[in-house]
Amino acid sequence: MENRIERIKKQLHSQSYKLTPQREATVRVLLEHEEDHLSAEDVYLLVKEKSPEIGLATVYRTLELLTELKVVDKINFGDGVSRYDLRKEGADHFHHHLVCIECGSVDEIQDDLLGDVEKTVEEQFSFIIKDHRLTFHGICHRCQSNTDEEIPS
Repeated sequence: MENRIERIKKQLHSQSYKLTPQREATVRVLLEHEEDHLSAEDVYLLVKEKSPEIGLATVYRTLELLTELKVVDKINFGDGVSRYDLRKEGADHFHHHLVCIECGSVDEIQDDLLGDVEKTVEEQFSFIIKDHRLTFHGICHRCQSNTDEEIPS
């Protein structure tokens, strides 16, 4: 974790920002809960446990700055809540998600499945793609195994 924090610190410095103690506390929470797709409020409550002096507005500003600097990605799974996801180091694109419409779980797909689609879009539409996001909505393997009904394929 310390190595990742140091790299994020350098990334902020390269854009003339400092990794203040408040920003570091927010980054640490995101790193500790990397698989959880936390909302700003979730991040705030976890930061508050470690650093009670940090306010909600500071956490919001930090998350927006980290989003702007592409340290984190701001995502919405259609439920009206913005969530924050650390961008994987060295990844050209944001990773994909599987959102269960039964239990609300979110699983990640790290593989970039859209390389050929991107190439086609760039060529056919003369469009330069900088990033993409793909979210599948369906029924997860956990809910499928908990139900007796047949899931159509």
